[in-house]
Amino acid sequence: MSSLPAVTASMAALPLSPSNNGQNIVRRSGNYKPALWDYDNIQSLQSIYTGEAYAERINKLKGEVRIILEKEVAENPLVKLEQMDTLHKLGISHHFQDEIRAILNVKYSNINDALWKKNDVYATALEFQVLRLHGYTISSEVFNFFKDGIDQDFKACLCDDVKGMLSLYEASFYSFNGETILDEARDFTTRNLKKYLMRHNEDQSSVDHDDDDFVILVEHALELPVHWRMRRLEARWFIDVYGKRHDMNPTFLELAKLDFNVLQSTYQEDLKHVSRWWSTTRLGEKLPFCRDRHVEILLWTVGMKFEAEFGYCRRMMAKIGVLFLIIDDIYDVYGTLDELQLFQDAIERWNINDLDQLPDYMKIVFLASYNVVNEIVYDLLKESGILIIKYIRKAWTDVCKSFMVEAKWYYNGYTPSLEEYNENGWQSSTLPLHLICFYCIIMNPITEESMECLLQNPTILRLSGILFRLVDDLGTSSDELKRGDNPKSIQCYMHENGVCDENDGREHIRNLINETWKQINEVRVANSPFSQTFIEGVLDFLRMAMTMYRNEEDRVGSNHDYSKNQIISLLFNPIPT
Repeated sequence: MSSLPAVTASMAALPLSPSNNGQNIVRRSGNYKPALWDYDNIQSLQSIYTGEAYAERINKLKGEVRIILEKEVAENPLVKLEQMDTLHKLGISHHFQDEIRAILNVKYSNINDALWKKNDVYATALEFQVLRLHGYTISSEVFNFFKDGIDQDFKACLCDDVKGMLSLYEASFYSFNGETILDEARDFTTRNLKKYLMRHNEDQSSVDHDDDDFVILVEHALELPVHWRMRRLEARWFIDVYGKRHDMNPTFLELAKLDFNVLQSTYQEDLKHVSRWWSTTRLGEKLPFCRDRHVEILLWTVGMKFEAEFGYCRRMMAKIGVLFLIIDDIYDVYGTLDELQLFQDAIERWNINDLDQLPDYMKIVFLASYNVVNEIVYDLLKESGILIIKYIRKAWTDVCKSFMVEAKWYYNGYTPSLEEYNENGWQSSTLPLHLICFYCIIMNPITEESMECLLQNPTILRLSGILFRLVDDLGTSSDELKRGDNPKSIQCYMHENGVCDENDGREHIRNLINETWKQINEVRVANSPFSQTFIEGVLDFLRMAMTMYRNEEDRVGSNHDYSKNQIISLLFNPIPT
């Protein structure tokens, strides 16, 4: 898609001074570390996997996988489930959605005839995972068979079946509200899988070392379940693990490696594009107090939509993400309350001829935002004939208003209740804005009705915004409090309830995250005015947050080795084939 010519307005000539009036204002600092990634190195990235020979080999392998999937549908349903699960974890199941759907339609229609599942917790849990993953509403009552009684605990003999416990553990994360049996399953399996690891670590001599593969899988799962993991990073990890298994399917493995490397070559082109844009804007030079994290943001867009055909989506969403990281720094750290009000007024007016009241550092941010939004609006008007400017403006304004609320809390020394915090925080997470822009970019056609529905803050947007805010807070609140930011959800809960131990506050937020995931699982399979492509994109953004914010150091603003290593493995280094 071609883009609308950018509004320059002598952006490059703007001075570094924070205000036009020359006042000496004491500014806070986020103490952000410099970017890790060199522009010239990014632009020099090259991949051999763009050649036609690799595309032809992938197509041949896809044909072979389809033949494998067509075999033994009725004869061995467990093998078929394992194949589908493996393809999903290897990151190549998106190539076989029609075949998988056909198999599952048969399985779902004959679910009561699947007698093999009634005495096998591994098979039952795997079936449950695969069906719920693909939107089928299988009942959690299938697990009653593995309890001593409906109101009793799970059978003690299950503890000897590590493979079954691991499968049951993963299945429990697809739960809906009110499914207490899955809550019990998660507690039971978590407790016993931890005991299994302890036994393995304490007495290596008495443990069957053939279990080493299970140890790796159990450790990985207890760190974060598959349902909550970013799919491309999970695929990169699982490809290595799967390649060492004695039951590995070489066709599956070769396809996964080649597909990963070919997709990586498209991400590198996306990264070059975003890096050139970032360099051209000179935002990093003009706003040295802000974070330069355009490479990390591009990684997030890969998490949101990884398929090759969504390159335009990744590029535009990365630009939006970079801009709101800067705007967030302005509201959280750098801007005065008066300046922030001026910026909010300018966003609401959305008029480039009416910026005289803004400090110079805000002018360049506004104009950069104006250019990116107009580029998206122009491309979509050209392609679909729908003018979406009023919708994106509204979403952009709503986020800035929520930022302003938090800025006023900070300047007034106010600690809100957790409910009040979340009511504002689901918007200030910026996720609703990102999802509205995401919807506009990926959907064709776009209708006025669907856009109006999005602006009414549907359940999927509110829940996602709340979950994203809570996960973000759990991973970043301590670091942000050190630099003097507002209390986050943990501190709001502690203040409201007189809780002194931060660990108790964190545990409460973890419970809220679990409960919110249940609601999102329900929304995912419910009737919706939005396409499954959009809904899965929402979940993938949340999975990215769960993956990257799982520890305090693992966040966009950090230079922690985890983020660095994931970027190198996903964007820079191909898998040896």
